[in-house]
Amino acid sequence: MKKPPMLEGRTDPVFDLLGKSPHKERLSEYLALLRPLDDQWRYRPFNELRYRWAPGLDSNLCWALVKKARVAQYSSLLPLGEPLRWGQFMLTPLAQKAISAVDRQATTAALEFMTSQIGEHAHFSYLLNDLIEDEAISSSQLEGAATTTRVAKDMLKRKRLPRTPDERMVIGNYKMMNFAWEKRHVPLSPELISAMHRIGVEGIDDTLYSPGCFRKNDDVVVQDGEGNTVHTPPPTAGLVSRLQVLSTWFNQSHHDPEQNDYLHPLIKGIALHFALGYEHPFRDGNGRVARALFYWSMFKNDFSAFRYIAISILLRNAPVKYGRSYLNTEVDDLDLTYFIDFQCEVILRAVSGFSMAYRKSLAYADSFDRWLVASGFFHRLTEKQRVIFQVAKSGMAKEFTAVNVKQNLDCSYNTASGILNRLVELEVFEKRKIGREWVFFLRSGLAT
Repeated sequence: MKKPPMLEGRTDPVFDLLGKSPHKERLSEYLALLRPLDDQWRYRPFNELRYRWAPGLDSNLCWALVKKARVAQYSSLLPLGEPLRWGQFMLTPLAQKAISAVDRQATTAALEFMTSQIGEHAHFSYLLNDLIEDEAISSSQLEGAATTTRVAKDMLKRKRLPRTPDERMVIGNYKMMNFAWEKRHVPLSPELISAMHRIGVEGIDDTLYSPGCFRKNDDVVVQDGEGNTVHTPPPTAGLVSRLQVLSTWFNQSHHDPEQNDYLHPLIKGIALHFALGYEHPFRDGNGRVARALFYWSMFKNDFSAFRYIAISILLRNAPVKYGRSYLNTEVDDLDLTYFIDFQCEVILRAVSGFSMAYRKSLAYADSFDRWLVASGFFHRLTEKQRVIFQVAKSGMAKEFTAVNVKQNLDCSYNTASGILNRLVELEVFEKRKIGREWVFFLRSGLAT
């Protein structure tokens, strides 16, 4: 990656340079670059901008103008590294769009409204539980877990014990996400960060991960796909103290719009995500902990819908861009705008996907009820039987057991077993024994 030029001694006299030959002959072209965003309102790094400037312009001077416009809009964000430096950022149009989206669609109040609109359609709980699993699975796959989504979902839904290290990674991430929800009212501390790591990686390969233990040596680096070192974390000495400084910053209230240090919880959560990746406090598993802490931060600030918004699915599909957003920040004097903008783009798409899933679920519930009435099934089924039939027919789940029906419908095991066996009697479901467990599935010919 091409690093941006050092600007010491150039940003102050930049206008003096523009008044001298040969720059003054192209003064209007230079001055057109005195803005933080490109023509498409994107916050691009030097490595990309340098190919877009007109031929013959001094790239260092072009960058000095762009940087001058950005510095004028910078806000200090959070303390990082050793020696301590303050990461900066500016609020871009993309970040503002993401903030608006989460404020409208991802708060606890918005989730409660969605649930109330669903009304008696208890199938929505199946959708929500399915979405909870997505983040645990995709976060594991992002870290290299080879298990397929289908196999991982089957393991989680049937509560099957993991058989491989990759499956243990999925289980660990699932536990870590639940831990993040349960601990949402606890202040941030090095102890909480350590506990989250232990919950997430214990039992995968304890020799490799050292669950819950901060690294003790300076031999941990981040490498790219070709084995090149792209990030060397701050030294081990002072690590816990720096995490305490980070915790103190996070635990401060930044919610008062009357104060100059106001910071929206989304930006604050993304900054926490970056800080954990930058510090790299563990020998392995840092990315998983960083993403879980982002979720924990959103839960803490009453954005409960993030329980069902799987960001790692999109990160998994763009791992190079994810890594580059870290690097662009590091090489450009800890300008976190690059990382924040990339995360905001991903979050916008994830929130939109969640909202679309809700709308499709609501529409399908209505059409399914009409189909039940027309087919004569409606009055032959209880409400809970209709729920399971609908989930199966929609393809949201393909296999059912008494255990997962009990979990999703919040009923007793005997009730769940009775629901499934009644669907078999009505020739809606079939069943077969897999190991010691009866597995139920939609009868062929009834699938949509």
